[in-house]
Amino acid sequence: MNDPKVMKERQTVFVVDDDEAARESLRWLLESVGHHVNCPASAREFLESYDGSEPGCLVLDVRMPGMSGLELQNHLIERGWCLPVIVVTGHGDVPMAVRAMKAGAIDFLQKPYNDQTLLDRIQQALELCSQRRQNRSELALIRANHDHLTQREREVAERVVAGKANKVIAIELGLSPKTIEVYRANVMFKMQAHSLSELVQMWMRLHVEAGELS
Repeated sequence: MNDPKVMKERQTVFVVDDDEAARESLRWLLESVGHHVNCPASAREFLESYDGSEPGCLVLDVRMPGMSGLELQNHLIERGWCLPVIVVTGHGDVPMAVRAMKAGAIDFLQKPYNDQTLLDRIQQALELCSQRRQNRSELALIRANHDHLTQREREVAERVVAGKANKVIAIELGLSPKTIEVYRANVMFKMQAHSLSELVQMWMRLHVEAGELS
């Protein structure tokens, strides 16, 4: 289910730091290795200019005037944005960085940090963003296909992924085994599943998204 459109999208490294010198220094470093960079001066400025659609990652200072990095991170979570976050922090901000990690940041670096270490983390974050967006694209397709199933097809599918044989499903639904075979084929076709195991995986992803599985 790889989506080449997702993989080829230009990605942006967003650097949110109230220290102008730090922002510009990081911009120079990132642009020197070919990254597209956007450097908002505050968390509020980032939120006012970003709509969640642009892929990339966020290099985020924890302690900033106004809205803190942690507060910005909470906004990302609330809005369902899948932008990976790398936290940068001064020596006195380690507890806050740990909180940011618990809230989903992929790493935190103490200032001053090694440039190559940061570049490596950013590359990992961009790859993670691509993976997340691909997963979302795949899930959207699965959900759309599922929505095209009839109620009876869903009833059959639920029993198929539970491992029940056609004869058992036929008895439970009061239908003939031949009819179940037809419904089963329709499910496989509409869900674009090439095997039973693939259908099971699709069904599990839908249930996980719905919060029905831990």
